[in-house]
Amino acid sequence: MDGCIIQVVNFRIAILPLLFSVTLFPPGGDKPFNPPRATHAKTYPAVEVHDDEQVSVAIDPFDLPDKAAVFRTNYKEHNFLPVRVIISNDSDKTLILRDLTAQYITSRRDKLEPATNDDLYRRLARATKRPDKQSVPLPIPLPKKNKPAVATEVLREVDDAMLTPVPVTAHSTYSGFLFFDIAGIEVPEAGAHVFLSGMKIDGKELFYFDIPLEKYLNHQPGKTLPELPKSP
Repeated sequence: MDGCIIQVVNFRIAILPLLFSVTLFPPGGDKPFNPPRATHAKTYPAVEVHDDEQVSVAIDPFDLPDKAAVFRTNYKEHNFLPVRVIISNDSDKTLILRDLTAQYITSRRDKLEPATNDDLYRRLARATKRPDKQSVPLPIPLPKKNKPAVATEVLREVDDAMLTPVPVTAHSTYSGFLFFDIAGIEVPEAGAHVFLSGMKIDGKELFYFDIPLEKYLNHQPGKTLPELPKSP
């Protein structure tokens, strides 16, 4: 009898680490959004450096399949371009992003605002509805189950990926994603640039950042640029 009790106790001790690991590392479907670690902004081709203010900002579009594979959702199919913003603060003071604004300015001078979380939810929710798929009536009505229009893990991914205006401490790098609606634009980076303003240190606003995405395209030898329309 005593031997049986000892075996049960040993089994419980052995199973505890396994249960603990399952709690910390949930199944594959529940993995959090985990993009590649952002390096200093100066290491990216599309970057603007303010040496006097000791702040650098880089733009890294996730437009290629190997890069976009970090997302669960193919945002390109939904006409969204994920753009990673990398901000490096080399000063000795905290950089405040509370009033940060961003615009994606196309070659036609259209000014695109970043999509909000709700914008993304609505677009993804519409895509899950198939108007061409007609339901077949059954002789006996079945109880309906309320399913979310967008999978919970996709909602979590959007929230985790989105750039949030958190303070960037001294000598650190922070990054996050903005999503721009690029419907109808064949190569959205061609002739475009990203404009950011509103960053502050000690209450003083930094000079704006205006980053041409041609710098990024020039480092993508596989991309061919379409002929841009001439300005009127």
